[in-house]
Amino acid sequence: MCGIVGYVGARPARELLLDGLHKLEYRGYDSAGISVIADGRIDAVRAVGNLSALRAKLNGPSDSGRGDAAAARPAGTGIGHTRWATHGRVSEENAHPHSDSADRVHVVVNGIVENYMALKQRLLEHGCVFTSETDAEVIAHLIAERYEGDLVDAVRRAYLELEGHFAFVAMSVDEPDVLAGARKECPLIIGRGEGEQFVASAVPAFLAETRRVQVINNGEIVRLAPNEVTITTADGAPVERAVETVDWDQETAEKGGYETFMLKEIHEQADALAETIADRTASGTGVDLDEDGALGDPVLTGARRIVIVACGTAYHAGVIGRYAIEEWARIPVEIDIASEYRYRNPVVGPGDLVIGISQSGETADTLAAMRLARERGATVLAVTNTMGSQATRDADGVLFTRAGLEIGVAATKTFVCQVAVMYLLALRLAELHRTLPPERVSQLVAEIKHLPHSIDELIGDCEASVQQIAASCWESEFFLYIGRHVGLPVALEGALKLKEISYISTDAYAAGEMKHGPIALLEESTPVVCVATRSPVLDKLVSNVQEARARGARVIAIATAGEGLVEAHADATMSVPATDWMLQPILAVIPLQLLAYAIARRRDLNVDQPRNLAKTVTVE
Repeated sequence: MCGIVGYVGARPARELLLDGLHKLEYRGYDSAGISVIADGRIDAVRAVGNLSALRAKLNGPSDSGRGDAAAARPAGTGIGHTRWATHGRVSEENAHPHSDSADRVHVVVNGIVENYMALKQRLLEHGCVFTSETDAEVIAHLIAERYEGDLVDAVRRAYLELEGHFAFVAMSVDEPDVLAGARKECPLIIGRGEGEQFVASAVPAFLAETRRVQVINNGEIVRLAPNEVTITTADGAPVERAVETVDWDQETAEKGGYETFMLKEIHEQADALAETIADRTASGTGVDLDEDGALGDPVLTGARRIVIVACGTAYHAGVIGRYAIEEWARIPVEIDIASEYRYRNPVVGPGDLVIGISQSGETADTLAAMRLARERGATVLAVTNTMGSQATRDADGVLFTRAGLEIGVAATKTFVCQVAVMYLLALRLAELHRTLPPERVSQLVAEIKHLPHSIDELIGDCEASVQQIAASCWESEFFLYIGRHVGLPVALEGALKLKEISYISTDAYAAGEMKHGPIALLEESTPVVCVATRSPVLDKLVSNVQEARARGARVIAIATAGEGLVEAHADATMSVPATDWMLQPILAVIPLQLLAYAIARRRDLNVDQPRNLAKTVTVE
């Protein structure tokens, strides 16, 4: 991650690249760099921080030892990148572009190369010298190793060796008027000009220069030269692709063509989840949390009690984490709302592991709860999306969710990624405490790795049913959400989404509590949203559904595809792909996000900026 831009043509590339990167700043990043071909060599400049840091460095010595004079010479081919760190700390060495040992090939990469360690070991044995901690650098060395005078062929052959989800653009000093790119699940798009071509991870990077675009699909390789673009499959078969004209303003372009940032971010969840899990599950048999800033295995092995503190959506992710840790690792877990925990004089101290979950890493109550626990001798782990945030400085260790920038106030992809991190932590604890057999861990890892594909499938499949359900209930003034076990935090999160963006009075309860009060709220046609995915308590939940329906309520169920137990008892059903029952929350929450979204849009409300709410709650 996070932003790619490339240019080939007659104009000086440097400013075009910088302008393109500036248009991608809305995505968030921690470092940036550009490379241009000039005078028979490649000049590269990289810097930590924002683009102003990169611009300042362009006026000093470059990475290749050439200063502003060299960089200012006309150079019509170049690539640029803004990075959101996944592999390796934030540093100039880890910033893109990356090069091969001979500095003949430069690449910019988004995504994750899952098999990079095996590739890196082989390349080291062949004499390659690595200068970064990233997975991305292997692509530059791999292309250079395969290069025999044809950059596109080298890119194609390298692509066939890579596993994971990624997009990259490469250039070679030996072919100064060519860019080559490849895409596997991460976005990459072409901007067509007259005597010049652009390539980027998103349209805003070149929208000021051209509105004529060509889409690159998964598994395709592209060659860009000033006067032509060719697209082929990974096997080399030519692909005909129409040039389209986009009629977007800058804001629409930043939304990727979606009507709102929230909808865009819902659709980004598969990619975001893939970023969260990829290298951490690369072995396929276990979980690797040995990354920069993480807690060491001895600390996790010594954990005898875990306390989770969080607010809002992060609290719901923590509840799912509690179920997973107790189910798999058999460690007792408490969870508390951070604003309550910080004031109730909790019993906490040495031997306790306290996990603070905060999307921004700046949530005031969560930070206060973490500090209290640390002052009393507990070990504190932060789960956050934001590098350099206060939570990362206050904690003993950090696990980053890697969801990317989320602009919509109502959390969507950050929630899914928080839940995924809690699953990974639970599995790692189970490995260390030997509470699950290795084959069960491997099975769960395989299921987790498949979740991004399931999300893609789900979003496409449930759109029509979501719209139909929304059309039938958007005018209702009260909703009740119910669930049991891991379905309960999904119900809580689904209800919160509806409250946040539609302003409808919504309650969420443990389904077993229905007869203890909430059932009095039901009347004819009250929408009752039931999270009824496969679980050991599904039959109990069905009885609660029957209770609601007997009172005239309209039951909307989230069910596991193929289960067959719920549909007969619901007025409407939205099915999610089958997976291990403990992992169902990641899928079950998505139809609820879409339902809340569809209802709010029918009410003509601003879903990206709902009233009275802020993205980051930095005060009590």
